[in-house]
Amino acid sequence: MSDENKPDLPDLEGAAAAAAGAEGSEAGLEAVYDIPVTVRAVLGTAEMQIHQLLKLGRGAVVELDRKVGDAVDIYVNDRLVARGEVVIVEDKLGVTMTEIVKAQGK
Repeated sequence: MSDENKPDLPDLEGAAAAAAGAEGSEAGLEAVYDIPVTVRAVLGTAEMQIHQLLKLGRGAVVELDRKVGDAVDIYVNDRLVARGEVVIVEDKLGVTMTEIVKAQGK
């Protein structure tokens, strides 16, 4: 069948996209709300040789690469997404986000 003989069909993909947009972004995100993610707050890092690691015992202090007051890195599924400050919430530690880290292009 040539292009001039084809019947005009509605743009179903465009209509579906418009309907999804009309429902709002909140409704579109509901599908991912129950997906588990791993969140880590990294105070700092240290490098040491295995023999140094084996010598560590109770009360040992490991010096990190951060200074007092430096922001902690917040990772979601191993991707740096924010930086923040350590806070105490009732009797637990928490992190307050102070900066959102923009995604780096790949």
